Amino acid sequence: MGTPPPPGSPYEEPRIPWTPPPLGQTAPRLAGRWRRLFAGIVDAVIVSLITTPVTWDDWRAAYDDVAGVVTRVPAGDGLLVAVIGFLYYWLLQSYWNGQTVGKRLFGMRVVRESGEPAGLRPVALRQAVMTVLGSLCCLGLVDLAWILFDPRKQALHDKAARTLVVDA
Repeated sequence: MGTPPPPGSPYEEPRIPWTPPPLGQTAPRLAGRWRRLFAGIVDAVIVSLITTPVTWDDWRAAYDDVAGVVTRVPAGDGLLVAVIGFLYYWLLQSYWNGQTVGKRLFGMRVVRESGEPAGLRPVALRQAVMTVLGSLCCLGLVDLAWILFDPRKQALHDKAARTLVVDA
């Protein structure tokens, strides 16, 4: 009858199984590793400032100046801090164009691997994995260091949620 549609046209047959499109000239540029680091530091400082009123008593309870001993810190506050951090990242990235304050300052945003906006569920999964890995000893460092070796600069939490951090 006619010639098949050119590759990449909207009338092209869907690929089964689906694979994300390769990053090319039309795809958003991946955000740099150093910018991600500095944006993460900005966000960590903001979360720390927000959670300081919750943890202030814990810092005094952690080291007793009079006795010169370290005492146990209540674990309940750690869970509350994790929830506050999760909500900070999840709500901002879900409703603020895939950006946190740090990402906006450094010109980045979180998107799906297809380039579409990430949305509530992928961002929630991304942050849940990041929160769990961050609370398990050295796995938080492994999660963050993963972007140093990954060709798409994805951390483990990005891989779990199938998201990318790209230039805004």
